[in-house]
Amino acid sequence: MTFRSLCLTSALALATAFPAHAEQSFNRISAFATPLNATGAEAAKPSSAEIITATEDGRKLIYSDSPLGVLGLIDIADPAAPKPLGTVAMGGEPTTTVVLGNFAFAGVNTSESYAKPSGKLVTVDLGTQKIVADCDLGGQPDSVAKAPDGSFLAVAIENERDEEVNEGDLPQAPAGYLVKLPLSKGAVDCGGLQKIELTGLAAVAGDDPEPEFVSVNTAGEIVVTLQENNEIVVIGADGKVAAHFSAGTVDLAGIDTKKDGKLDFTGKKDAVAREPDAVKWIDTDHFVTANEGDWKGGARGFTIWNKDGTVVFEAGASLEREMAALGHYPDKRNKKGVEIESVEVAEFDGRKLLFVAAERASLVAVYDLADLTAPKLLQILPSGISPEGLVAIPARGLLATANEVDLREDGLAPAHVMLYALSDAAPAYPTLTSAGTEPLIGWAALSALTADPAKPGHLFAASDSFLSAAPTIYTIDATQKPARITAALTVTRGGDPAQLMDIEGLTGDGEGGFWLATEGRTDKMIPHGIVHVDETGAIDRQIGLPPELAAAETRFGFEGIAVAGNVLWLAVQRPWKDDPKGMVKLIAYDLDAEKWGAVQYPLDAAPEGGWVGLSEITLHGDFAYLIERDNQLADRAAVKRLYRVALADLKPAELGGPLPVVTKELVRDLLPDLAAWNGYILDKVEGFAIDAAGEGFVVTDNDGVDDSSGETLFWSIGKVE
Repeated sequence: MTFRSLCLTSALALATAFPAHAEQSFNRISAFATPLNATGAEAAKPSSAEIITATEDGRKLIYSDSPLGVLGLIDIADPAAPKPLGTVAMGGEPTTTVVLGNFAFAGVNTSESYAKPSGKLVTVDLGTQKIVADCDLGGQPDSVAKAPDGSFLAVAIENERDEEVNEGDLPQAPAGYLVKLPLSKGAVDCGGLQKIELTGLAAVAGDDPEPEFVSVNTAGEIVVTLQENNEIVVIGADGKVAAHFSAGTVDLAGIDTKKDGKLDFTGKKDAVAREPDAVKWIDTDHFVTANEGDWKGGARGFTIWNKDGTVVFEAGASLEREMAALGHYPDKRNKKGVEIESVEVAEFDGRKLLFVAAERASLVAVYDLADLTAPKLLQILPSGISPEGLVAIPARGLLATANEVDLREDGLAPAHVMLYALSDAAPAYPTLTSAGTEPLIGWAALSALTADPAKPGHLFAASDSFLSAAPTIYTIDATQKPARITAALTVTRGGDPAQLMDIEGLTGDGEGGFWLATEGRTDKMIPHGIVHVDETGAIDRQIGLPPELAAAETRFGFEGIAVAGNVLWLAVQRPWKDDPKGMVKLIAYDLDAEKWGAVQYPLDAAPEGGWVGLSEITLHGDFAYLIERDNQLADRAAVKRLYRVALADLKPAELGGPLPVVTKELVRDLLPDLAAWNGYILDKVEGFAIDAAGEGFVVTDNDGVDDSSGETLFWSIGKVE
């Protein structure tokens, strides 16, 4: 076996891969994994980054980590290379933190049970990273906000309900309330605590208010959301209720309403309760809410309000549809859609911006607020898994997101804090979109890629079994930036969307149809096989495994298909039962002779705790090109490579006997490409194709935003010689 590194005529250059952009844009510049802030055995425990804030000089970030019961601190003196500063134990579950001067003030939940809530406000000296004071709050704190002039803190005491009791319905005593705490010379005056009752205001369970989030404007007025009560309350500077009103309902159209293995954005829901979570003042008269929803609602958008309760702007499903066009719609968890979780408002160079985080889509939208009646969507940023908190640092041109989900127990990504910088560079994300299609084309989990042999820059991709109820072939126009999905072809059997298919390979037949490689799960009665569809997507031929292959197969089957004359070549992902260690098969099927054969392909060594396999095969010129990858991501990723094998070496032998071993040559290490987006390294590099002009394209599989950040990276590696 020999290896030879090959050069391509042009390299990936994200900074120049997108068209000139007249306005400044945010781009991700770094990602910080929360386990970096722990040492020893603590580093292996689940951790999180939830609500996040920054020091007044913008050089440190502080985030709440409820699983570990700590505040985490990050040095961002160089935001492109954040450094761990360790943690401060809170003696309970930290919720929200704000900073004034050299002190951080954190709400900490110390509840014995839902029925016996308790909590405290903890003061941390950021210089020594020690607790220097605390105040008993009398209940379970959720959100903490500070007055812009530093005169007081507002704390939402939620006293949240037990979702296991009475199916989570309200009321469940004790009721929540609001706390106002004076600040004197930067210290909390615990003796001056003012308890502001909120009972009797909401039409929904008014005797059991559950305050969720607070914000304070420059006039000293406090706005607080009662999420489960679907109510909003404004507290005047005198500490009395100045106004309260129902958050109301929204009629949603053009949405996906079912968890059914397909994406259909033609549904609707009427009178959906907003049930707002986060809230932020825009100015002294207006604020914005993130309408996450809780037990009964979830309006999938955000609302801009006048403080008298009139709606200035309602996003409805508009943002969700923009996110769905980027492949970030969470079909498996879609009761509340993309779930708008958090909002932030800040002024950058005289321009007031709104940032909106979608927890289940793992995206952050950026809006221009020059006209509050018609906010302008500027861009959508990729984030880590489940962004929970946002903080803008305008003086440094930065934005940070706290992404709460830690999936290391499942071998997946840890929780992350991600940083973005405002600059003249064009947006690096998205790389692929179906925006502008009507009806909107939903897509996700792209597992196969092939090129249109006649049109440079035009390709086809297919979704895998994540969209099991509607296997689909997508048309991609890669001559645009970002690349555009322009059409979708559903694979059908007998006139209905085909079932029991996991498309992992795709190649054209030269006559408008396609050959598909479908990966099986025989333990679930799903067969491996080859399928042909005509130009309408209808299945007109199916080829099952011969006995020699069926006897040795495992669930890790076909992961690519290519055609050379009358012979189909298929890449098997991982070794089957009859393969020598470290070898997988490249299988040939002669369409005319209906005869099978194979060669052996040598895999790279797997990293510790992982495996290595093939995920694509494509033919071009005198070579077969193959993607070889491990199943690792983030800092554990080691093998994401493009190899090639000379077609002259692909001389299949009969099954059941010794198979020849091919020689592979390294074409490109894809790890630097994946790192160029400045997030964590994605695991599933799934598709590769070479277009009619000889340009190579790569795509990743986003797993349908299921235990994934949802990012799809689609890029060119330049001309392949």
